[in-house]
Amino acid sequence: MIRSTKIVATLGPASSTPEILEQMFRAGVDVVRVNFSHGTAEDHLKRAEMVREVCRKTGRTVGIMGDLQGPKIRVGKFKDGKITLKPGDAFILDANCEMGDQQRAGLDYKELPQDVKAGDVLLLDDGRIEFEVERVAGSEVHCRVHHGGTLSNNKGINRRGGGLTAPALTTKDMDDIRTAAAIKVDFLAVSFPKSSADMYMARQLLRAAGGDAFLIAKIERAEAVAPGALEDIMSACDGIMVARGDLAVEVGDASVPALQKRMIRLAREHNKLTITATQMMESMVSSPVPTRAEVSDVANAVLDGTDAVMLSAETASGMYPVETVTSMARICNTAENSAPVTLDREFLDRVFTRVDQSIAMAALFTAYHLKVKAIAALTESGSTALWMSRLNCGVPIYALTTRTSTRYRCALFRDTYPQMVNYTGTDREELLEEAENVLLQAGLVQNGDLIVLTIGEPIGKAGGTNTMKIVKVGEHRRP
Repeated sequence: MIRSTKIVATLGPASSTPEILEQMFRAGVDVVRVNFSHGTAEDHLKRAEMVREVCRKTGRTVGIMGDLQGPKIRVGKFKDGKITLKPGDAFILDANCEMGDQQRAGLDYKELPQDVKAGDVLLLDDGRIEFEVERVAGSEVHCRVHHGGTLSNNKGINRRGGGLTAPALTTKDMDDIRTAAAIKVDFLAVSFPKSSADMYMARQLLRAAGGDAFLIAKIERAEAVAPGALEDIMSACDGIMVARGDLAVEVGDASVPALQKRMIRLAREHNKLTITATQMMESMVSSPVPTRAEVSDVANAVLDGTDAVMLSAETASGMYPVETVTSMARICNTAENSAPVTLDREFLDRVFTRVDQSIAMAALFTAYHLKVKAIAALTESGSTALWMSRLNCGVPIYALTTRTSTRYRCALFRDTYPQMVNYTGTDREELLEEAENVLLQAGLVQNGDLIVLTIGEPIGKAGGTNTMKIVKVGEHRRP
């Protein structure tokens, strides 16, 4: 069964053998996430090599996404590894403390005392523990515990409402960008961007290191969803991740569902990719089946129109990585089959200013009304396939490309299935015949099927799609 929504799976101890990885790929993984928050550059290089090897073995096109740690603001370490706090306790966050105890903890972000003031609410360990700032004295932030619990080493800190000034790219991130370029990641996720400037800097550093990955902005700060901010960030990235963990802590968990829908809608309108992430099937870390709430969560993200849904701990450290991917694929398929196709309505009020984008939209309209078997987009950069994938016409889009990098990028596009075309000539009819052969040999079409082809001339030039052709497979093949 063809699945429109793609699955991103995080690599970790539970998914770092070729045998498990092969099972996950066959179960439906489309992109693997390499989390730079854990492991060394050598670890990441080895995992990337293993992913490519399993791709070759299975014949699956699975992209690699590097995920930068970003300025995760954390407490330091405790003498005994953890402490227990009760409501009403006084506690100090001290930028000069080296080892924490029951009264105070150190900070890896030394500027926190300059960023907060009396009355601010600080949320630790993903919101499980809540402090109110009573006063700031030099390097010390004096707090009162509102909601207590166990606080252990290196747990994260957020301020309700956002506003911490930590830069999006740390020194570690800059080193990791060079690693990402070395392993030729297809996507690079940038954590905690506040503006387009953060994304432009990441792109410059990546290009300087020799990388050409698509940039994914992780939307997880309150500032990133302020009026105008999301559009600003989208102007400088290739896609966004709805990173619901830190975002929920900063804006409140009840605000996240509506923000998710808004972000996915805006991204599709701006021709950007979307990944919906965080705790999608969290219970499957230790359970072979998801909860009903998780099934609904994944299905609703699919119905919102997300390009991909992402698994984190479920496949990185969970007990059932393969079963989790299998369950998620099943949920995606069922949700997609229940969604109506409303292409004509989607075309209302749209204005196309580029020839290649106009051809892409014409192909969608034609494919939908002619009820063709497939759309075949011959593409160098992947842009034509990306534009087509922003609207659902109920017809699969096959991105046919001569570029390996484009093939792996298209693995994340909704409704899009990349195929390699081994043609280096400049004759249009020969290229079209090769495209038919690729689809036939893969069993995606049969002789007599009607398909829509898009192509650009001169052949081999990126961004030059200027022709649409309706073809009956096999009808005009040369003897």
